[in-house]
Amino acid sequence: MKKIPSGIWCITSVVVLFGYLAAIMGLPNMLNTIMKTAHDLLLNTVFYLMSICVITGAIGRVFVEFGVVTLLERTLRPLMRPIFNLPGVTSLGAVMTFLSDNPAIISLANDKRFASYFKKYQFISLTNFGTAFGMGLLVMVFMASQGYYAAPCIGLIGACIGCVCSTRLMQRFVLKAYPQYAEENAVSDEDLAKEEAKEEGNQNEKTVFIRLLNAMLDGGRSGVDVGIAIIPGVLIISTFVMMFTFGAGAEGAYDGSAYQGVELLPWLANKIGFVFDWLFGFQDPHLVAFPITALGAVGAALSLIPGFIQHGWIDGNAIAVFTAIGMCWSGFLSTHTAMLDSLGYRDLTPKAILAHTCGGIVAAIAAHWMFTLFTLVAG
Repeated sequence: MKKIPSGIWCITSVVVLFGYLAAIMGLPNMLNTIMKTAHDLLLNTVFYLMSICVITGAIGRVFVEFGVVTLLERTLRPLMRPIFNLPGVTSLGAVMTFLSDNPAIISLANDKRFASYFKKYQFISLTNFGTAFGMGLLVMVFMASQGYYAAPCIGLIGACIGCVCSTRLMQRFVLKAYPQYAEENAVSDEDLAKEEAKEEGNQNEKTVFIRLLNAMLDGGRSGVDVGIAIIPGVLIISTFVMMFTFGAGAEGAYDGSAYQGVELLPWLANKIGFVFDWLFGFQDPHLVAFPITALGAVGAALSLIPGFIQHGWIDGNAIAVFTAIGMCWSGFLSTHTAMLDSLGYRDLTPKAILAHTCGGIVAAIAAHWMFTLFTLVAG
């Protein structure tokens, strides 16, 4: 098999992949769905994420400019280091991703003064750390709007536990592959000195208003760069994840619309539904659609919940598990590649995905058993 040219494997894989999709959906429908899904993702997801990056980039740069980052580092260092093995300043990234989405952590990471607090192995694990809180506020508010209050809070704790697992596992993977990263700083002393000298000169020469204005505009400009960097990952990966997750149209037929697919992932998950019942406490096999969909987009996963409630498939335990795994994963398959690429560590993407997959599963299991304990105590 080693003698077979890699080009043959590539062609075979492409033929099998698109042949399978075309056989079920029809070739014209498959092509239309791919293009329309990618187009919709570009307009309604990528530009949305870019706007988040611009705003959070501006806020983060202001916090860095006026010493908020330093204050957080000093205040939260005793908490962050023993739990996540990260500097206290990382808590700012957790807050921003919780209020917005995963790429917000990259807007902060691109700031050299923020990055100067990290060793390289810690800096790389920021992708896993920030993703675990992505769109947290949206998930919590949505669950509360469905009439559940205690369960989402339990799910939030579960997401934090999953974050610890994902972050520390990623750090172990990085150190095993690159032991020297344990001592190397994420930013060289020379680059940091230049940045500080530049900022010190700007502070001496400019008023507070000008510093505020420049910080917002410079941070927003870095957000635009990040927004452009995530386009390939979102459009390519998320499109195919959704095509293997979603099914045909409302009438059970394919018409080439966006977000149609072959439902392969739910079909595979249903084959091992007993595992999800034991680990997550799911009482209905349809519920596995939520974590599978959350791999690609947590917003799409949330849209499943009203239907689950209408059919009577859902309970408080499912809401707790959905909150934990939805927040922890929050569409990481569609953003992890782009996020690590923008940080300059694309080759570590498989390790990051593996670590975060484990983190999401741990988050869901923790939420399930905490809700079980809560039910026993409350009952």
